[in-house]
Parts: sequence; C-alpha cells; structure tokens
Amino acid sequence: MPLIRNASLALTLISLMLLPLLALATTNNTSNVIDRAGTPKQHKDYDKYQNQRFNPLFDLGAWHGFLLPEQENNYAAFTGPMIIAEEYSLFIAEKLELLTIRDLSRKENLDFSKAKIERTSSPGQLQQKFVFKELTLDLTLHFISSRTAIIETKITNHSNDKLALTLTWQGQLLSQWDDKKTVKQALPQWQRSLAANANGITFHFSEVRNTWNIMTSDSAQYQITRSLATKTTINQKQHSYQSTGTINIAKNSSTSLFSTQSYFHNQTEADAEQAFIKTALEKPQEKIVATQQRWQQYLEKGMAVGKRSKAQNKVAIKAIETLNGNWRSPAGKLSHAGVTPSVTARWFNGVWAWDSWKHAYAMAHFNSEIAKENIRAMFAYQIQADDALRPQDEGMVIDAIFYNKDQARGGDGGNWNERNTKPPLASWAVWEIYKATKDVSFIEEMLPKLQRYHQWWYRNRDHNQNGLVEYGATKHRYHNNAQGDISFKVRYVTPPNNAKPSNAKPKSPSIDLSSCQSADENWYLCSGISLYRNIIASSDYDDIDIGAQHGAGWESGMDNAARFGFINAEQLSDYAKKNYQGDVNKARKDWQVMFYQNTNDAGDLLGFSINQESVELNTYLAHEKTLLANMAELLQQKNLAADYRQAAKVLAKRINQCFFDEARGFYYDRSFTATNMKSDKIDKNGCSGKLLTARGRGPEGWSPLWANIADVDKAERVKNVMLKSNEFNTTIPLGTAALSNPAYDADIYWRGRVWLDQVYFGLIALDNYGYHQEAKTLAEKLFNNAEGLSENGAIRENYNPETGAVQGATNFSWSAAHLLMLYREFLAK
Repeated sequence: MPLIRNASLALTLISLMLLPLLALATTNNTSNVIDRAGTPKQHKDYDKYQNQRFNPLFDLGAWHGFLLPEQENNYAAFTGPMIIAEEYSLFIAEKLELLTIRDLSRKENLDFSKAKIERTSSPGQLQQKFVFKELTLDLTLHFISSRTAIIETKITNHSNDKLALTLTWQGQLLSQWDDKKTVKQALPQWQRSLAANANGITFHFSEVRNTWNIMTSDSAQYQITRSLATKTTINQKQHSYQSTGTINIAKNSSTSLFSTQSYFHNQTEADAEQAFIKTALEKPQEKIVATQQRWQQYLEKGMAVGKRSKAQNKVAIKAIETLNGNWRSPAGKLSHAGVTPSVTARWFNGVWAWDSWKHAYAMAHFNSEIAKENIRAMFAYQIQADDALRPQDEGMVIDAIFYNKDQARGGDGGNWNERNTKPPLASWAVWEIYKATKDVSFIEEMLPKLQRYHQWWYRNRDHNQNGLVEYGATKHRYHNNAQGDISFKVRYVTPPNNAKPSNAKPKSPSIDLSSCQSADENWYLCSGISLYRNIIASSDYDDIDIGAQHGAGWESGMDNAARFGFINAEQLSDYAKKNYQGDVNKARKDWQVMFYQNTNDAGDLLGFSINQESVELNTYLAHEKTLLANMAELLQQKNLAADYRQAAKVLAKRINQCFFDEARGFYYDRSFTATNMKSDKIDKNGCSGKLLTARGRGPEGWSPLWANIADVDKAERVKNVMLKSNEFNTTIPLGTAALSNPAYDADIYWRGRVWLDQVYFGLIALDNYGYHQEAKTLAEKLFNNAEGLSENGAIRENYNPETGAVQGATNFSWSAAHLLMLYREFLAK
C-alpha cells in the first residue's frame, strides 16, 4: 500500500479513475454505512456523552432529519423527525406519517411484517420496500431544499385486477421530555397544536426561550403537505391526527403519491417555502433527480482519487455523509451556510472557527460552495474597527457563532462565544479551496480579511513583542471585572488571613482576600493581577479557577491540555511524589500559569496572554505567512509576497531555535516572564524563558514537521518519540498526551483521547520527512482499531488510545474531515 502524495500523480489518477458512483450508491458498497435506524421515545434521549442515541439523515442544510424504522409497529414510516430547535436537536415524534394500507376488496389491512422487507440508508436517501404477492410498496425520502424533504410513496399492482385502496396516515407528538420528566413537567408553558387542511397538517409550537434546552419562536412549525387530498381528524389533547384518502391502481401498473415534510423556525420561513412546496408536488421527479445528481457529484468528486480498499471507501462515504449531514443553511444569526461539529451532540449545533477551517478544507473537494460559505459564515463576524463591543479586537474571528447571539450582543443565546478565537488555520483552508476550484475571485475576497486576522495575533497576543505569539483570552465579562482587572476564583479549605470568614487558623498570612467575595464551599471570587500573583507565589491554595485560563485553552483548541497547566488533584499528587518528595505546593508551581494584560499605547486593555509561547501556534503562523505569500503572488502583489516569505523563513528558524529540547528530542511550549516583573535568562539563540518540559509531551510537538519547517535532524528525533509504544504509539496512535505525560488519562478530553485532526497532522508530519512506512503502519492501526469506524457506527469525536473505544460526540465533522483528508492525500492500495 504505497503512499500517494505527488500532486501531478494524484491529478492523473483523478482523470483516469472517475467512477459511475450514482449506480454504486445503490449497491451494498455504499448502503447502510451509518446505522440510521431508531425509535425515538422522548425529545432528549442522551447517552453518557450527551449525544442523541440515533443518527438521523440530514441533507442540504435542513434543520430536520429522519430515521429508518427498527420496530414492526413503525414500518411504512420514517421515524422521528428530529428538529433543531434553533440550537438544540430534539426528537418531536416517534413517527409523524405512519402509513396504513387497506385493501377494500378484501376488507383487510396489509401487515407489513409479513412482506419481504428492505430498509436502506444510502447517501442522500432513505428507502423502505415491502414486497407482497399482489403489490409492492416503495417509500423513498430525499431532501429537496434547506427546509423540505419529499417522500415518494410508490405502490405497484402485480395482479390482473384493479386495486382499490384506502390510505391512512397518522402521527403523534411525543409526550415525554427526557428520562425523568414529561413535556408538561419540563416545559409547562410550551403549547403545541395541530391544524389541518385538505392536503396536509401543520404542527404549531409556541415560543419557548429555555437557553440550555430548547428555543423556538412563537411561529415555529412543522408542516406535512401531500399530493393526495385527504380527510383529517385531530385530537388536540393527544397531539395526534389521522388523514385518510382513497386511490385505485389499474392492473399491472403503479402509482406514486408524494408528501413533503418541512420544519420552519418562524412564519417568514414558512411563507417563503410554500411556492416551492407547491411546485415540488407538481413536478416531484425533477426535485428527486436533482438530489440524486447532486449526490452523484459529491461521490465522484470526493472519492475520485485512485484505488482504495472497500473498508477505506466505506469510511470515505461515511465521512461525506457526516459532513453534509452537519451542514446547516442560513437561519437566525447564521448569515451563511455552515457546517456544525455534530447534529446529534447536545452542545454542537453552532459553527466554530477552527472546526470550520477543517470542514472547509475537506469539503473543498466535493462540496466547494458550502466550503466557501462555511468560511464566510465565520468571517461575517470578523471584528471591525467600529465594533460597539470590542473594537480593540479588530481583525479577530470569534470562536463560535449560533442561531442566537449572546446577551452582550443583544440576543438571548448561551452558546455564542467571543472569549477567544481559534488557531490560525483559515488561510490553510482558503488555499485548499483555491487549489480545488481555481477560483481566484475567492482569494481576492478573502486575502484582505486573512491579513487583518494574521495581524491581530501580533497586536493582541504577543505580550513581549518578540515575534513569538501566545494564546490568551479576550477582554470579556468572564475574564475581567468592569475595571479591566483579571478575575478568578480561589479555594482555601483553611482560610488565609483577612479572609471572610476567618474563624480558623490562617493558612497564608500574606494573602489578603478581604477584597474578594465569599462563595460556597470555601471559594473566593477575586480580581486583580497583584492579588493573583501573590496567590500563585504562595502556592498553598486548595484549588484555583481562572476564566482566562479556560479562554486560552479554548483558543488553542486543545481545551484542557496539560501544557496549559491542567492537571487533576490525583495526578498532581503522583507528580509531587515522583519529583518533590510528595510536596504538592512545590509540585504545583510547575503547573501554575500566569496571565499578562496586553494593552495598546494608550494603556487600554486589549486582552490577556498566557505566559507561554506555543510551538504549534507559531508554526501555524509561519505556515500562514507562506500561504499568504502564495495568495499575494496569485494576485500579482509581488512585494507583499516577498515580505511574507521572508517573515516565514525568519519565524521558522526561530521555532527551531526556541522550541526544541535537545535533551528530550521534542518540541515544547516556552514560558516567559514579563519584563516588568523580572528578567528571563536569554540563551545563545536569543530565546528567553524556559521550555515547559515538566508538563509532558503532546501533539503540538510534531506541528513543525507537519508544516515542513522542522530541521531534518530534529524531525528524526521527534519521529522516534512518536513511534515509541510508551509514548504515542498506542492501539489508536498519536493521542493528545503521551503515555508518559504526568497529566495523561485515556478518557480526558485533551490529555489522552485521540483526536483525528492530530492523527492527520502527525501522519502528514512523518510523511513529509520520508517516514512513509512508519506513517502507513500508524494509519492502519487507526483504521483497524477504531471502534465502529469500518462498520456502520457513527464517526466519533475521539477514541480511546489504549482500547480504541469510541468517545465524545457522534457524527463528528472534523473527524470526518480528517478521515477524508487521509483518504484523499495519504492512503492508497
């Protein structure tokens, strides 16, 4: 299985090996690659990771999705639907359009359990088929717009007699909210009602603004419209209905009926869709064929890269389905289409910055318009110089956007986040889109925005102005008080002197907490950089929580990584025993973080920097300079290109000088001390501070190899560490902390679990330096050992490095994106 990385060879393979994938998509090779069967019994049915338990089909940016039936009593219905109530995915029914067929001549209902049955999920389609001696029922579902799915009900008469049939559709909204409460108990003010007309039924939902569970407007609605006129009866108390119509089918012939199902956030959306629905029911096959052709193109473009194994093809199809399934069309404050991390994970129905860069990079090759729109979705909220809330962050792209803005922006959402940005991989994604599309106009559109974003890092996150940038946190109500002083909370089980209350022997006489607010369980809510420094220096507190530390971790994307000082009490105790004869206070100093206030020339607060320069952040910026140079050259801006190339060369040299530890053979972050506190020692290469080797190794250490800027001798030593079985070469390799890391745990988010973006970066890193076979071996371990990956399980957020067990969110987009990247760029038979 040689590796294919040569661009010209890849293009040759693409031209030679395009497959007729529309036909392929109806075979077993592409059917049921994701288990889409399910029986929803409550709105919220979460697993231990807070994922909805089933995997509905979503497509075309729709905000509702469907399942295949798994129980006999749900045959001839597509179960669900799941809707996204602005920010939360909820099942609203077990089934809403269950079909019963009655043969009027025999005066009996068809028993679907007695038929020959096929239930199939294919890319972009759900299908049920029931074959009887006298007739066959085919039900197929496709999405035909960002608000509407269409169901074809095709009945074929195999007999020599005319068939007279009564068709009855029925459905009911769920009454159970979660494991413990009914809807009435959980949301006593939420009203649901039904209204019918000759061609369908509409479910109306009243307004509810429950920030962490469900959000609907006063005109949210779910609409079913049919091509066959029916008579409907409604039971408002039970939130149920029944619609009946009759048809006749001539001998040895077939007929098709059509229904649409649409979810609307508000009346404006509903009004805008009605003409489309009318046209779709008049000419349904045109819409269905368009969907089939669209999916043919996705598969042709996404998979036309040469021979792969059947298992690898299956994973690639699964990845394409996952990315398209998490695509959301514009709605609320999402002004462009975007791809969310996961439609089934509780908190992930928004659009994040570095998730978007990864999604767009992968989708550039099969759904390039949505890749572009995903980029635009984030840059639509790039901070402007005249921004009313944070003009000091001009150029920054905020972390996460949702249907609703937060209160600071005049909304009522809780998930919108401006506490941080994310790592600078936007140019990487934009350049990949250009390589896939050759769209120069997109580069013209994006280059000025990317430059402003690039400049923001050096203005707002380089505290000592040495050209090596830090992660940090914005000026934000969760990071500082109204005066701009850093805020934090500290816990003393035995209160220090001047604390309130202070009825116990003081633990730390030099610490004055009189300005802090007492809270439950011996916590103190404090602010001020001087007090923070004193507490850190004394090191005898029992716990500390710093808002800016979380912001900095989130800004890195590696939320609770060891290098940012995150370690639990048990791990810290073990570390103290190993290194400080059990003295936890001394051990804690290796894991403490300091924050520095970044200000402009006028002394105004810009934000905060953590007291460490991160190797992969500066690597990303070096790589971005090269990409910005490429874009400038494309646009004939030769001087700008030359400046960026020279800056990239200088920064690459500094990264090799300042972040590599010769004794340990690995790249690490580097701590520094602000000059107004004390001076750091400067080594022979002009690097100040010290490498944070005590906090162990993480995937940041192979980032210079991924960017192809590592010195060759250093790359070999990093490779040696990556391949050690007591470091990163585990059952699923290249986890987020080495086994030797003091803060490692196989089930901690960014201190052990395997994230597939870091696997991708690691494999490309090895491949860049000629370690092809080693990289191939690690890739095979991933594909062979990741639970459910080559079967019909959902692609997961992360995997256990020691066992391969699934962890985190289901149907996770950036895992899908990086699997598709590996499929396209790396794996070949």
